[in-house]
Amino acid sequence: MVEAVPAFDPRVTPWREDVAAKYLEGKVKAARFVEGQAMEVIAPQAPLRHEPRPDTPLDTEALKGERVTVYDANAEGWSWGQLAGDKHVGWLPSAALAPPGPAATHKVTALRTFVFPGASIKSPPIEALPFAATINIAQVRDRMAITPARGHVPAVHLAPIAANESDFVAVAERFAGAPYLWGGKTVLGIDCSGLVQIALSACGVPCPRDADMQERALGAIVDHEADSFALERGDLIFWAGHVAIARGHDTLVHANAFHMAVVIEPAREAIARIHSTGSEITTVRRMTIVGRPPAGD
Repeated sequence: MVEAVPAFDPRVTPWREDVAAKYLEGKVKAARFVEGQAMEVIAPQAPLRHEPRPDTPLDTEALKGERVTVYDANAEGWSWGQLAGDKHVGWLPSAALAPPGPAATHKVTALRTFVFPGASIKSPPIEALPFAATINIAQVRDRMAITPARGHVPAVHLAPIAANESDFVAVAERFAGAPYLWGGKTVLGIDCSGLVQIALSACGVPCPRDADMQERALGAIVDHEADSFALERGDLIFWAGHVAIARGHDTLVHANAFHMAVVIEPAREAIARIHSTGSEITTVRRMTIVGRPPAGD
């Protein structure tokens, strides 16, 4: 059974005893309510943490171009706010934020790309951007996309902001080999629910951040205990605190702490291994945003 979500989940509700979002006034108790300030992530990726300290666990990461509403900031360089996309709430480094610039026109489709100071790819890069980061491009010339600040990005690594992938399973497969990182969302480190979120978002499908949220919100439940049940490409398999993506009847892709990486492995082996730790499948959710399975799967 999937546990009921609290009326005001603190992960997605900008509410503390001392301060809360203005739109929550009359719904929660707080010392003050504020409208918040619109900001934008300007770092390639920014950690979002439950506490304003670098030694606390990573809740998630915000990627370049994401919008944030900031409700509070402290003198130690941390800002407390809510991401516009998946609504996650937490503390971000203030230095990673700035007032919103021009609207993004493109998004990164390579696992990682570089921003060069000029047209030469021999120049030392000034920035490295992760998959799904968004940027404003002023023009494209000689296979380089040029930002208003004259940064040059290989155009082949970008797509228009409205362009969507057609197969979220294939997107997840691109991350095979990426190291496991609790709260991570990039090829430098990613966790199981981050992989699902990144893959689905690339296809234009809104997706919550954490596995339990995804289990409640995504797809349609299928009876995985029925005799006739067989995994289909795009099925999401949930355990307590974990999620994997089926590639077809026999294999799945997931970020996991056992391998400390994103791996593609036989479904039976993964399910048996997780079962041996005392964890049973809680639900299987069937998605419709999938493409054609690879030959032989």
